[in-house]
Amino acid sequence: MMRIPILYEDNHLLVVAKPPGIPSQGDESGDLDMLTLLKLDLKERYNKPGNVFLGLVHRLDRPVGGAMVFAKTSKGASRLSEAVRSRHFGKTYMCIAQGKPAVSEADLIHYIRKDQKRNQVAVFDKPAPDAKDARLSYRIVAADEERSLIAVKLHTGRPHQIRAQLAHIGCPLVGDMKYGDCRGAASSHIALWSTSLSFPHPVTKEQVTFHSVPDSTGIWSRYTNEQLEAAAACYTGDDDIPIHKKGRYL
Repeated sequence: MMRIPILYEDNHLLVVAKPPGIPSQGDESGDLDMLTLLKLDLKERYNKPGNVFLGLVHRLDRPVGGAMVFAKTSKGASRLSEAVRSRHFGKTYMCIAQGKPAVSEADLIHYIRKDQKRNQVAVFDKPAPDAKDARLSYRIVAADEERSLIAVKLHTGRPHQIRAQLAHIGCPLVGDMKYGDCRGAASSHIALWSTSLSFPHPVTKEQVTFHSVPDSTGIWSRYTNEQLEAAAACYTGDDDIPIHKKGRYL
């Protein structure tokens, strides 16, 4: 079984750190996906007969890693999905971009239209036919002339939103050849990580927040663990962000 960090689990929620390169759910590739892996694990750990219920609440693009929440009950799935629809589901990310945005902190407002056949989006500065508004806030945590470590808070959840919006302002994400990074070799990973999820617990209604921080290795090795933790804490107000490797694994 693949080593997938479990960030939190109770009778209603399963929060994990998705490794990059794994689909969130089954797709045309036929590769093993997060939903299937977690169902298999639950079945084995709890010795469950028959099919195991696990609700997919949101998705991360295949080359993206970090925090994901799944619902262990149908009631939990319904309530979490409603939190997403009503925008009571907070998401923050960190990324490494080529170059440096013109200002250190800003809100980006664009309009995004998805091409389903190409699985790619187009970004517009003004409203366009079939394009939906896309809003995010970003803050540069560390930068030089070549690359920038950036914290991002999403206000809308459009497909490929962070990747496309930052590319649109001239700062494609490291490793993201789909949106303009042509400086490196093709990879199954891009420098984008889901650092926190915040939402009302589907049963207790208490506001809960879960964090994930990548290790300072591979595509993230340019920055120290302290810098990565600082990026993860930018929009949550937390001083001590736990690194996911300290949690337990499947």
